[in-house]
Amino acid sequence: MNLINIIEEIEKVDSDVYERFSPRRKAMKSFFNMGSKIALAAIPLSLGSMFKKAYGQTPTGILDVLNFALTLEHLEYNFYLKGCAKVGIPAGCDSESIKTIRMDEAKHVKFLETVIKSLGGTPVKEAKYDFTAKGTFPDVFTNYATFLAVAQAFEDTGVRAYKGQAGNLISSNEVLTAALQIHSVEARHASHIRWMRQQMGVDVKPWITGKESGIGAAVQASYDGEELDTQAGILITNINGKDIPYEAATECFDEPLTKEQVVAIVTPFFA
Repeated sequence: MNLINIIEEIEKVDSDVYERFSPRRKAMKSFFNMGSKIALAAIPLSLGSMFKKAYGQTPTGILDVLNFALTLEHLEYNFYLKGCAKVGIPAGCDSESIKTIRMDEAKHVKFLETVIKSLGGTPVKEAKYDFTAKGTFPDVFTNYATFLAVAQAFEDTGVRAYKGQAGNLISSNEVLTAALQIHSVEARHASHIRWMRQQMGVDVKPWITGKESGIGAAVQASYDGEELDTQAGILITNINGKDIPYEAATECFDEPLTKEQVVAIVTPFFA
């Protein structure tokens, strides 16, 4: 979960969250401007200041949302941290890619902890994890192929979860634009993990076809619903008489996941 997800989850607790930032458009445009000169290290403090000015004090619901985000980031960071230490990751591109993802997750954890503290809250601690998913992936940290398969499931789930929040952003052009920019980066991460598996001989494309996982039934919940070939009521297969096969039509879009669906998917990975 990233910053845009956090704001969207907060909106579920407080539908007036954007209106509390005054003037709304100017504040949100400034905060979400990807090209701003504000140092990344200062963003948590800026966020804390914005909420304090908006609310006077931070509602418990907002801290709950932030801590839920932190819980998910702890999960992902620990997955890559333990993977780097235990799995025999090939030197070169593979090793550097996994290390980069791990460092990104570490930054997310630090970011959220700083934000929560700046709002007067207490960040949740790391939980105990079972990355075998209750024995579903017993060799996740001894078999590099299994490790990448689980990583793909995490990344693909993240992309769909992120898209699940996009519809709530329509009221703010600036936030929606920033969300789509970040969404595209997350999608490229997922695609790269899939490419890494492809280099190992796995029959998987850089994108999702139908509801095929390229992994198996154990992760099917992360892919159910992706088989749709209709968007906004329009059938994509053979649209306008063009030769567009069903498989290609399903590859054109990632379908959203709800928060409840995501929770159900990741719960087995907690001890």
